[in-house]
Amino acid sequence: MTIRPATPADVATILALIIELAVYEREPDAVQATEASLTDTLFGPTPHAECVVAEADGTVIGMALFFTNFSTWSGKPGLYLEDLYVTPAARGSGTGKALLAHLAALAVARGYARVEWSVLDWNAPAIGFYQSLGAERMDSWTVHRLHGDALAKLAAF
Repeated sequence: MTIRPATPADVATILALIIELAVYEREPDAVQATEASLTDTLFGPTPHAECVVAEADGTVIGMALFFTNFSTWSGKPGLYLEDLYVTPAARGSGTGKALLAHLAALAVARGYARVEWSVLDWNAPAIGFYQSLGAERMDSWTVHRLHGDALAKLAAF
């Protein structure tokens, strides 16, 4: 298995993996991303995110899509993992750990303070996996989201 930065040629595969993840997370109709929007977001004039893919025998078996955030408390950037996905056939092979180790090394090399992500509270296999790597569960923090009509309404204030 190898891990490499995604290229524009990987966009269709990345979108397929995002859709697989949405199905796994019980939101099969929630994906609005398109190949065009992902191409612009990852490889356009102002990239807003990055992606690495894991390959085995020339086939993509997993991916990690991430972007930079910032901690005012540490005064340093951080890496926010938006999506980590390993295909069902490759689960248990060490691919997920290798992807996270790659991101950890990238964060350290860039001088980032941390790597963080969200996980659905019902996803016990993922929670157990993350905790086995030493990840700290942030129970005192609650994620909030402003989107759709609420976002438009506030923007018009």
